[in-house]
Amino acid sequence: MAEAEVLPIPAGEQCARRPGRPRSERAERAILDAALELFGEHGVDGVSMETVAARAGVGKATIYRRWPGKEELLLDALAQLRSPLPEPRGESVREDLVAMLAVMLRDAADPARTRRYALLLGEGDKYPRLLRRYKETVLEPRQEMISSVLRRGVASGELRPDADVEVAMYMLTGAVMARGKHAEGNPAGFAERVVDEALLGLRAR
Repeated sequence: MAEAEVLPIPAGEQCARRPGRPRSERAERAILDAALELFGEHGVDGVSMETVAARAGVGKATIYRRWPGKEELLLDALAQLRSPLPEPRGESVREDLVAMLAVMLRDAADPARTRRYALLLGEGDKYPRLLRRYKETVLEPRQEMISSVLRRGVASGELRPDADVEVAMYMLTGAVMARGKHAEGNPAGFAERVVDEALLGLRAR
């Protein structure tokens, strides 16, 4: 199968959505859930417009109105593996970082999310473009949100002017990943502990 297969829209199912026509949120939710379930059960090869339509109880035309191909559908489905991070409030670097890491830790403590993410990484050799696009559209924007908080801290004087923002970002996210991989549960206060330990070396003196 070709890398990160993008299926063409069959001629008989090219149904452009009418301007102003509201999307069915229920159908969209069912489609994304079905795609994610099938991916978790069978990997990328087990996901097709036909199998998703059957699992979601919709017609293929309903899927094609929203997604031009399998890759785009999978990217939106796989994006659910990461909960949205809270927008930084801009009042305290510590508070913003703790809020973000708390969400990431909840995701890391969810066995279903972690299994599916591990499966995605395992599919990377076979579908490198899909994994690359997932990193570009899901992971990198999240990393940038954390980096932006750190840069703001440097600019405001909360953090050292010579703080290495890239290293600090990976220290914070790496602690979350390690916790999810090697320990069970999401102990209270862990996000605060990670941030406070990192800030010991980052705060302006």
